[in-house]
Amino acid sequence: MRRALVIGAVLLALGGGWFVLAESSGEAPVTGAGDRTAEDVAAMPRQGTQAMASAATPPAVQPPSANQATSTSGLAFVINSAQASIDLIDVATRQTVRRIPVLREPHHMALTPDHRFLVIGDTGANELLFLDPVNGELARRVPVSDPYQFGYSPDGKWLVVNGLLRNQVDIYDAISMRLASRIPISSMPSHENFSPDSTVVYVTLQSSNSVAAISVPTGKVLWKAVVGPVPAGVLWHRGKLLVGVMGADYVAVVDPASGRVERRIVTAKGAHVLFVPHDGRVIYVTNRVDGSIVVLDPDTLGEIRRFRIPGGPDDMDFAPDGKIWVTRRWEHSVAVVDPLTGAYTTLPTGRSPHGIWLNTHDTLAARIASSAR
Repeated sequence: MRRALVIGAVLLALGGGWFVLAESSGEAPVTGAGDRTAEDVAAMPRQGTQAMASAATPPAVQPPSANQATSTSGLAFVINSAQASIDLIDVATRQTVRRIPVLREPHHMALTPDHRFLVIGDTGANELLFLDPVNGELARRVPVSDPYQFGYSPDGKWLVVNGLLRNQVDIYDAISMRLASRIPISSMPSHENFSPDSTVVYVTLQSSNSVAAISVPTGKVLWKAVVGPVPAGVLWHRGKLLVGVMGADYVAVVDPASGRVERRIVTAKGAHVLFVPHDGRVIYVTNRVDGSIVVLDPDTLGEIRRFRIPGGPDDMDFAPDGKIWVTRRWEHSVAVVDPLTGAYTTLPTGRSPHGIWLNTHDTLAARIASSAR
């Protein structure tokens, strides 16, 4: 049975900010498909915990045929971490057309370099699911240890898997899925990003408040450095690393050669993950505890605007009409946000929606149209 996380955080407010003062055993163990990761427990305010406990389970969606699940406008794939399922939502009608059950506790996903498969990690089940990115049909399952967060290197040669509960980082040959390196690391490897030349992967370590730089070809840890309490998302941006420091209210600007924090960009409580739209004109930062999204200028990293998105905003993706689709972990829904005004509508999902991806990007749009003819 999967080890449950028992982490409590004592939060101290100072001038509108907050940080993790101490960790203690203060919450009852949670088991089953609804297991929360350390980032959930450390960041979730009390009202969010109550909302999760009392929220009604959305009605089951009857799975249609593969053809019915394919939409000419495209599909949004939403991972329901606490309901062991994946929702497929029609991007145009915003209706859930299919719910795909998985075994235990999925969190994140990645598109294979050749765009043939959308890979979803079922952490508690210790497997990767390879789905058709057009219609969501399952192609194969691959046993992998604790695939919480993972990603393909820019050159397409490597797949790096973070085992959050097993305190390990696994590096696979992306084609053969042969395990090349297993790196024991402390503690709780969470998010990751690569150097543009694919030689280094940068991994945030939530329980040690650090980032580690790991050589992808050799599996050697190059450096490990403290960046702030409970680091989460990490983004390579113009020769620097930008790290969302979830136990505080800032994004750390980090030197990728040494791990030294050069600057702190204040956003809001629970700074979590960073996203860049396809045109690269801005950077979005989700702040889970504050319930907001902050928009940064990519040149100065100064704040341009912010949107109020309550309910634990987490991952996001971008639709062809310019709207932003954002998962709301504590409200069991997706917010579809107008990036100009911050106005949004919500779509119901399963419990604790986490990863989200729209299949409306680049060559997939042509495949969707072709398959629907």
